[in-house]
Amino acid sequence: MASASCLSLLVLITMASAASGQLSSTFYDTSCPNALSTIKSAVTAAVSSEARMGASLVRLHFHDCFVDGCDGSVLLADTGSFVGEQGAAPNNGSIRGMNVIDNIKTQVEAVCNQTVSCADILAVAARDSVVALGGPTWTVLLGRRDSTTASKTNAERDLPPPSFDLTNLTTAFANKQLSVTDMVALSGAHTIGQAQCLNFRDRLYNETNIDTTFATSLKANCPRPTGSGDGSLAPLDTTTPNAFDNAYYTNLMSQKGLLHSDQVLLNGGSTDNTVRNFASSAAAFSSAFATAMVNMGNIAPKTGTQGQIRLTCSKVNS
Repeated sequence: MASASCLSLLVLITMASAASGQLSSTFYDTSCPNALSTIKSAVTAAVSSEARMGASLVRLHFHDCFVDGCDGSVLLADTGSFVGEQGAAPNNGSIRGMNVIDNIKTQVEAVCNQTVSCADILAVAARDSVVALGGPTWTVLLGRRDSTTASKTNAERDLPPPSFDLTNLTTAFANKQLSVTDMVALSGAHTIGQAQCLNFRDRLYNETNIDTTFATSLKANCPRPTGSGDGSLAPLDTTTPNAFDNAYYTNLMSQKGLLHSDQVLLNGGSTDNTVRNFASSAAAFSSAFATAMVNMGNIAPKTGTQGQIRLTCSKVNS
């Protein structure tokens, strides 16, 4: 009887492991022991060269995971006959950093041929970017495989636009099995990076829950007429734009959220207390952000024999 119960426990553990997608922090320990250090040095160099790249790499991972899971699909380049996620409205003209990932992939391939997936490189690069800009670290679970397809339609359906209100945001994240706390914490990635005028123009000119001086300072580079200055950039965190800290939340307390989808997190709704908590405690934010990034990295990974390990991140193996 005892051995039978042990066996059933083993079966349960095995099933649980399969359910979690079989990701593991030690996935490459034997097959490519230098993978993580290779990625880290390349990311550190890229962020040192251009601080904004850290935000771009975090965003790439987010945009990858939210569309059909964390499978490197966002990295597949559009070709004449194929328009994937890069041609989707939320990505077209704004996602960047693919060249950095390509460079990292080349370096990783040199130490371990066709072993480390582009999806895993993205997950590790996101963590290393946050660390390079002074943010928290976390253990990245590994073992994702790369997709062989990318969907423009799914990207336009699943990526939350900056116009979303709190209800829409909550639903979009819940659809990916992410909690409201995860959503508020992941929004805190906007403590780094920049946004284009076309994504905050409406907030500047039509919303009242915005600091007047803050709005005025942005209007010079983001004129009211559509089409004028659409691509002009402004930092998402006006206080410490290149430091990964909790200033994003203190900005919200002062009605200095750049995007509509930022300020809705503190606007008399259900997330107000979480924002206040993160604004008053950098440690609380860091902990919640690390947890949320692991949760996001667990969205529908391809494992085992699913997908492939791409040789070049921008295209499917021939």
